[in-house]
Amino acid sequence: VGAVDRSELAAAQTPQGFPRGPLEAAYAAAGDSGIEYTDDAALFSAAGHPVRYIAGSERAFKITTPADLQRARHLLGASVAATVTPLVGIGTDVHAFGGEGNLWLAGLEWPGEQPLSGHSDGDAVAHAIVDALLGAAGLGDIGEHFGTSHPEYAGAHADVFLARTRELLAEAGFEIGNVSVQFQGNRPRFSPRRAEAEGVLSAVLGAPVSVTATTTDGLGFPGRGEGIAVTAIASVVPGVHRHLKAGAQPSPSRLER
Repeated sequence: VGAVDRSELAAAQTPQGFPRGPLEAAYAAAGDSGIEYTDDAALFSAAGHPVRYIAGSERAFKITTPADLQRARHLLGASVAATVTPLVGIGTDVHAFGGEGNLWLAGLEWPGEQPLSGHSDGDAVAHAIVDALLGAAGLGDIGEHFGTSHPEYAGAHADVFLARTRELLAEAGFEIGNVSVQFQGNRPRFSPRRAEAEGVLSAVLGAPVSVTATTTDGLGFPGRGEGIAVTAIASVVPGVHRHLKAGAQPSPSRLER
């Protein structure tokens, strides 16, 4: 309805914080009075309590609509990208058919399919992922942590390998970004169980995993049905604690996450 003197005004942001007891008493009194207040600060002040102003930030906006949520994701993503550089590792694994029992591949059991031979269950997809993650973090390779000198992993399945690898990365101050895997082989037929495999692997690692497959048009030992070859690429990022040890100053948004 007209111009106002902005020197006497302030924009209010959420959250607003109050001692619980006095705030509840103010609400009780307001309920009996029938008076409406614009926000908690007005209610608290009307009850006779002092209200302090704390400097705010344009980044501290209230998330109400889907557009607000998208803006928050953008701000957090830009902050992380500016302060943390992902590290990338590559892993490969090859196993020949010829083991005992059922095939285990990409964290799944494949009844009726010829198994792969190996120290554990021969899951070449899981093993390539382990090598890619360890390589990205500079923590050696799968042979060092899970090889034949570690009999406790004989016959172990993907969940054991991947969970332990996740622990090793966390102990070293790393978080898993994502993993992409491709296996080469003319069996099993993978596409009907792709989503299932990706779900299992992602759940164990706590990070997105995508898996693709190719038959190599019948070329090479995978195409001849002698075994399976796998290549995995993984990204890891140094965690907050690792940055602090190195003397870096992570942004507040990174700590809040």
